[in-house]
Amino acid sequence: MITDLKINAELKERWYAEGWWTTDSIREVWHDRAARFPQREYVCDDTGSRYTYGEVDDAAGRLAAWLAAEGVKVGDVVTVQFPTWAEFAIVYVAVMKLGAVMHPVPRNYNDVDLEYAMNLVESRAFLAPTFSHNTDYEAQIDAVRGAVPSLGPIAVLDKQAPSHTAFPTFADIFERFEPLRDFAPVSADSVACILPTSGTTGKPKQAMLTHNNILFSERVFTGELGRTEADVMFMPSPLNHATGFFHGLISPLLLGGRAVLQQDFHPREAIELMNAEGVTWSMSATPFIFDMLNVLEAEEGLRFETLNLFCCGGAPLPPSLIERAHHHGILLCEIYGSTESCPHAYVPPERCLEWDGAWSGIPFQGIEVRVIDGAGRELPAGEQGEEISRGPHMFVGYLNERDRTDRALDDEGWFYSGDLCYRDEEGRIRINGRKKEVIIRGGENISAREIDDDLIGAPGLANSATIGMPDERLGERICTFVVPSDPLSPPTQADLIAYLQSRHIAKRLWPERVEVIDEIPVTATGKVKRFVLAQVLKERMAAE
Repeated sequence: MITDLKINAELKERWYAEGWWTTDSIREVWHDRAARFPQREYVCDDTGSRYTYGEVDDAAGRLAAWLAAEGVKVGDVVTVQFPTWAEFAIVYVAVMKLGAVMHPVPRNYNDVDLEYAMNLVESRAFLAPTFSHNTDYEAQIDAVRGAVPSLGPIAVLDKQAPSHTAFPTFADIFERFEPLRDFAPVSADSVACILPTSGTTGKPKQAMLTHNNILFSERVFTGELGRTEADVMFMPSPLNHATGFFHGLISPLLLGGRAVLQQDFHPREAIELMNAEGVTWSMSATPFIFDMLNVLEAEEGLRFETLNLFCCGGAPLPPSLIERAHHHGILLCEIYGSTESCPHAYVPPERCLEWDGAWSGIPFQGIEVRVIDGAGRELPAGEQGEEISRGPHMFVGYLNERDRTDRALDDEGWFYSGDLCYRDEEGRIRINGRKKEVIIRGGENISAREIDDDLIGAPGLANSATIGMPDERLGERICTFVVPSDPLSPPTQADLIAYLQSRHIAKRLWPERVEVIDEIPVTATGKVKRFVLAQVLKERMAAE
């Protein structure tokens, strides 16, 4: 059972009094919707899978019964590695029925990533497909399970390939077990989900969110955006992110609505899928809508037939993109937040054209935002400082890393985003850059420090520093500045990638551009002056 949660007692009392927190867990919400809408479709995907609320409930009950029989209990962590498939809904509902904790990890985690993350959270069980996207998940978990002492039961979904191990398959479990009927008590203040999130130093942190955090967040998200049970959500983002899991599946659940998932994003196929399924809204990173608008403008006669709202996170929206979307009948609204504070500011749909990308948004109901200076003093309107936030949505700490928790989340409930921001007299905020050493590539946070650490020891490399490189489609790409040990023979991008491959470093952490420099600029205390490197890169790109 996870007990080291950081929740301010006075705030907790206030949030219950305001009705923003309740005693219901996600399990109770699920059971209510499944009882009310058993024949209504809940989720489908582009691989052909479709499930009603009743069908998800039945299958999840059987999977929960198997997990319980294998000794998984309330508070145990279940690590899940899945593509963007409808069957993810069966898995998360099964875990919620048990009162266990979801720990969805990226589908591209390799053996090294998986071993580190599972040991950090002390995974009790593991669920994955047999095979997907050229990855043999069975072989991968079989290779690392001996290195994860806490790990017990493993099961695989034989959707795209038969099993080649002794692990139970979902098909076998569904046939052998009746749905779980006896449910152990679960507190709405207990951890429901742990999401990996990149930090400024080293390996990903594991952010803990309670049932109340998630339910409040999605209630205000759907409420302020005016969504109803008639709405159909399109979700192409990975389900190990707050965007994919919470906005893609929990939001429709609260509404009694539908979710449409796409395993691998392809813009033309996405438009066709949304039209076929009557999709009305979506939430994802900017590259998704950018690519779809490009396709629409290149193919005469192709259009969005039912989509009317697209919410974007991960980077400020350029006015040109907002205006292009509106030309195609779409309101394009910026959403601002992070895994820890997800989300907490938004541009109201009715204001997106008026504000035209000038503002990142206003706080959702119940959420407070401040802009502070280096001494923690609140700044007046118009002055730039660090953006901090607090509210009923706020994460409750990084699992097993109290020091990192205390640096990010203070005793009064304020989360220090590391983002630079200013605010006007109306309370609108504008995110204007970052203090943190984080690259946001297509909506995914990538630690610049982690890339530099991974490159230590590369042949021909004396020193390196990584920054985000501006990119029209993804927002940023990965650019690494290198100081060669031999100036006459600097390491190339191919050299660095080959070294990272040899160390089993995931592809998402490979440099996409390499720049040679005589020395890395640092402060008196040895911190890399990444803003100086950003200026050097800007000048070199302009010269090209």
